[in-house]
Amino acid sequence: MARVIVDCAIYRNGQRVSAPADPSDALDEARAMGDAFVWIGLYEPTEKEFDLVSAEFALHPLAVEDALRAHQRPKLELYDGALFLVLKPVEYDDEKGTVSTAELMVFVGDAFVVTVRHGHGVTPADIRQRLEAEHEMLKHGPCAVMYAIADTVVDRYLLVATQLQTDLEELEALVFEPATVKTGGGRAAGSVAGRIYGFKREVLEFRRSVGPLTQPVLRLASGGVPFVEPSAQPFFRDVADHLTRVNDQVEGMDRLLSDILGAHLTQVGVRQNDDMRKISAWAAMAAVPTMIAGVYGMNFDHMPELHQVWGYPAALLAMAAAVFGLYRLFKRRGWL
Repeated sequence: MARVIVDCAIYRNGQRVSAPADPSDALDEARAMGDAFVWIGLYEPTEKEFDLVSAEFALHPLAVEDALRAHQRPKLELYDGALFLVLKPVEYDDEKGTVSTAELMVFVGDAFVVTVRHGHGVTPADIRQRLEAEHEMLKHGPCAVMYAIADTVVDRYLLVATQLQTDLEELEALVFEPATVKTGGGRAAGSVAGRIYGFKREVLEFRRSVGPLTQPVLRLASGGVPFVEPSAQPFFRDVADHLTRVNDQVEGMDRLLSDILGAHLTQVGVRQNDDMRKISAWAAMAAVPTMIAGVYGMNFDHMPELHQVWGYPAALLAMAAAVFGLYRLFKRRGWL
């Protein structure tokens, strides 16, 4: 258990007090105080390691299964004796342009908070350190811990959304840059399209973490949820407001990416049409001399100009004049 228990502490009147190392003893002591609660942080526990905590805190088997298995959607569930909240913290690697997600489960009961973390990113340890410096907030008990965790995760969403928006603007500038439009070859066009599609997948991954969390946070803000004090509702409404803003940004980015991809594909089509027009123009200019040369290569007996001194230069002049005329025509129409 020492490997998975990141921290175990008792909080009373907003202050951290000494607590037994054993979780069950810590819970008994917190309940005996009457105005205290215990906060236990776990990191990627196995089923056997989590059995002790789940038994002592009477956690519901379905919630325990979700906490151990991970890969859950953000949700809020009410079980006998505990509230179970699942969040998905998000990190964005600006250099690689990838979105990575972790999972953070929070059990809240009458005198306890149990956090279970899978993956990296936002950690309860960082939130615990910040809360221990804000004694007034900690006085509100387990509900304050749940709010602080949700607020931290959603604030991180705002930061990631800003980073994605910045990279999206750079991608948009790349697509509509004149040099990009003039670039020839399928490899360059495919590279840009691949970047757009890859970025769209990262936005979708971000959306999977943000979107499902809206209903749980609104439920916490609406009241009537056990272990959530009425005085905490305005704070959860603030979290819901920030989350709504992130969802709007994500939807806007997703729509803009679709538009950028459509515009890029249109540019590729226009560029291919330009190439086809150029090829057609050059083929037409080559076809006229070929046609004239073909006429003179049919070996008819009655072709008077063949017996004239000026016949050969006249044929070459006719070819040159025809090609020059077509060139001027195609150039004026923008085909060349």
